[in-house]
Amino acid sequence: MDAIWLTGAEWLGVLRIGLGLWWLESWRHKDRKAWFERGTGIAWAAGIAAKHRWNAVRSGFEVMVAPRPRTMAYVVVYAELAIGLGLVVGFLSPIALVGGLLLNVLYFTLMIHDVAEQGQNSMMALMSVVALFGMSWQTWSLDAVVGWFG
Repeated sequence: MDAIWLTGAEWLGVLRIGLGLWWLESWRHKDRKAWFERGTGIAWAAGIAAKHRWNAVRSGFEVMVAPRPRTMAYVVVYAELAIGLGLVVGFLSPIALVGGLLLNVLYFTLMIHDVAEQGQNSMMALMSVVALFGMSWQTWSLDAVVGWFG
């Protein structure tokens, strides 16, 4: 593989780190006090789910998220942090990439009517797939230092 300035593996490392920084920014800009104490994030999602065009999304939200809004707020906020940190430092990178991909698919599905959210989540999902199948943890990662994941 020919590449300019960096090797192909290094460019995949850049992609992984950049995706991790995107997740960290998603975590950083959240008003955690509002999410945890007032439940704003889950309440907002509940409003979206209640009007969703797909019954599976409405019923899935009611079964999985609505009964435990505080727990789900912590899961969402700290999943974004864990994914971001894992990708930036390259720690358990394949797991972070799959977790991020799943979260993007969930966000994309919930916000299917919002073009901006569709764009962001589809691009993050694509980056996850490329970084995963390109084994982006081979360069500039703790995984490579320890020798995990080949």
